[in-house]
Amino acid sequence: MSLQLSGISKSFGSMAALEGIGLSLAKGRFTTLLGPSGCGKTTLLRIIAGLETPDAGELHFGDVCLFSKKNRINRPVHKRNFGMVFQDFALWPHLTVLENVAFGLKATGDKTNWRHRTMEAIELVQLQGKEKRYPHELSGGQQQRVALARAIVVQPQLVLFDEPMSALDALLREEMRLELMNLVRRIGFTTVYVTHDQTEAMSMSDEIIVMKDGRILQKDTPEIIYRKPSHPFTARFIGKTNWLEVDKRLVRPEHVRWESLSDNDLSYTGVVQTVSYMGERYEVTVQLSTGESWMAYHPLRLTVGDSVQLFVSQQQIHVL
Repeated sequence: MSLQLSGISKSFGSMAALEGIGLSLAKGRFTTLLGPSGCGKTTLLRIIAGLETPDAGELHFGDVCLFSKKNRINRPVHKRNFGMVFQDFALWPHLTVLENVAFGLKATGDKTNWRHRTMEAIELVQLQGKEKRYPHELSGGQQQRVALARAIVVQPQLVLFDEPMSALDALLREEMRLELMNLVRRIGFTTVYVTHDQTEAMSMSDEIIVMKDGRILQKDTPEIIYRKPSHPFTARFIGKTNWLEVDKRLVRPEHVRWESLSDNDLSYTGVVQTVSYMGERYEVTVQLSTGESWMAYHPLRLTVGDSVQLFVSQQQIHVL
């Protein structure tokens, strides 16, 4: 079953959070809502969950209408059969791991085989043996797994994630990202994931929805979003961008070369401004004679102040 949104709008006072959002999200896909703070992505997620009520529009999951302003339909949260993982995990501090996970089942009124289903969810997130521990006795990554187990124990048709990695340190974020991807693929549930982190979005998603100011700018695969952005904001927000013509033509740093391979290459001269060591390469910013500042990658450390020449193949230039 697909999730269909049509004309979804939401305002808070005089501020428009969402403006006429229309979307179709396919079953079994990992879809990420990506954008800066205040772009409306969390509001949209909460509307899907039923935690916020839109001012206009309709929301369907398969043949079931979850919300319709026109028809006065608004299915409550507990009847949507969606799981949700919150930014702060929202675990009950006085309940054990077992009790926290089981809480999702008991909240829906489904107590059939609750212990077996709870243990099954705990095993899926690899927390067996920690059923009697309390949240304060767990690491941040383990707390996140409890939150995930609580979301999936109800066997939801859709799981919603509201920036679940933001409370974790960098190394743990990477570890949990891989674990979450493996779990999602193994179970096969449909996922809507909210983040402002482009690395998370690019590495985890089947498709990305880029949002800004309550609107959708682009919806596509990570590869297309990166290689062929359809809006200047998308080009700037995802990855690093060198502009040949502001808001019209661009080239990514990895396509800037230090030697010519063809007579048709475009050539630029400039001066090295900064050199940053990134482990496998150096990131070099170059002030071009035309006034623009570009980034390029080099295997060796260059010297600040050196005059350099850069080359770009015309086939690597993307036109918006």
